Amino acid sequence: MPNMNIRHYFPFRRVKILNQVIETKENRVMINMVPNNRFTPVCHVCGKPSRHVHAHETRQVRDLPMAAFSVWLVCQYRKLLCNTCSKITTEDLGVFNPYQRVTVRMAIYIHELCKMLTVKEVAEHLNLDWKTVKNIDKAFLMEQYAQTDYRNLRILAVDEIAIRKGHKYMTVVLDYETGRVVWMGKDRSSDTLKEFFKGMSEEQKQNLDAIAMDMWNPFIRAVRESVPHVKIVFDFFHVVSAFNKVIDKVRISEFNNAAKEDQEVFKGSKYLLLKNRPNLKTDEKAHLKKLQDINKNIFTMMLLKENLKRIWKYQKRGWADNAIDIWCTLAHQIEHPEVERFIGRLERYRYGILNHCEYPIHTSRLEGVNNKIKVIKRKAYGYHDKLYFTLKVKQAFDTTNDSN
Repeated sequence: MPNMNIRHYFPFRRVKILNQVIETKENRVMINMVPNNRFTPVCHVCGKPSRHVHAHETRQVRDLPMAAFSVWLVCQYRKLLCNTCSKITTEDLGVFNPYQRVTVRMAIYIHELCKMLTVKEVAEHLNLDWKTVKNIDKAFLMEQYAQTDYRNLRILAVDEIAIRKGHKYMTVVLDYETGRVVWMGKDRSSDTLKEFFKGMSEEQKQNLDAIAMDMWNPFIRAVRESVPHVKIVFDFFHVVSAFNKVIDKVRISEFNNAAKEDQEVFKGSKYLLLKNRPNLKTDEKAHLKKLQDINKNIFTMMLLKENLKRIWKYQKRGWADNAIDIWCTLAHQIEHPEVERFIGRLERYRYGILNHCEYPIHTSRLEGVNNKIKVIKRKAYGYHDKLYFTLKVKQAFDTTNDSN
């Protein structure tokens, strides 16, 4: 390696290599270079040439590794009095960016690695400080994703994701048609979602047709105040999930009121009642039938659960509206406060269920997105920098990025 000509590995036209120093024990190569005087120095800010040299400086920057050797460039450069910028600036040699301790190509390499590995893994691989790796990756992501891209949005899905214990949430907005994560904001309040809509032009707001979400009043209020023409569609999954909780409350009440011999049948039925019928095993089906045979209210609750799911299958509003009326009439037969509360909730949010006939959308696609976001978070053992976390999520769901 000491006799190898390495000049063609450094195709930087504005610098001239003076020599190389091989530090075998440290597995390190030091390349000394100076500005090439054949070129007039140019300002790194405006790119204009300037012959007014203010001072000479030297910087040591990390370059791409060469085999098992780390490579450092000891590069002289000039501080310029730039007439265009009217200030002192750094000469652009095409090797490194001002204030960075790595070369431009090394920074690109780090950014590409961060698409596949965690910051910690990249730092260990290159023997760099993890903060250096994170800041380099973040700088690239800021260029690409700092500004929210509101173009071509027609149908959205909105949900929240827990980012840590203690009810700490972020709101996620998804382009339903492409699967792109458009925006993420702190908390899950009405103001959070309003902040998203504030960035849209009036024309972009008018292009929106529908938005899928769960029955969360702060989100509903934000949509009604910001884009009142948009059709709100309530997600089937969240409504059935809410009804499952009602089923469990009824189960507990029925267990407490049952005869001792019947209570034995109730035992082990909690998750049995929450399962979808096609997922039940043979012995579970027999257990469920026995429970339904001895308790009319449990039988009715299971019938209500199946009929509730069917409401989302109707394609005409009139049919869906009639199905909700029939469902509520049947549900009133069970005298239980939780059932009555759910009936009232279904009545209040009927419009969002009926809108599903016109826009058959749901947030299950966003649930898949949330699962992937959780994997991103878990791989990095959580993100203390929420902006960086948001940028990483946007990158992971960038539908224009072939590497994802």
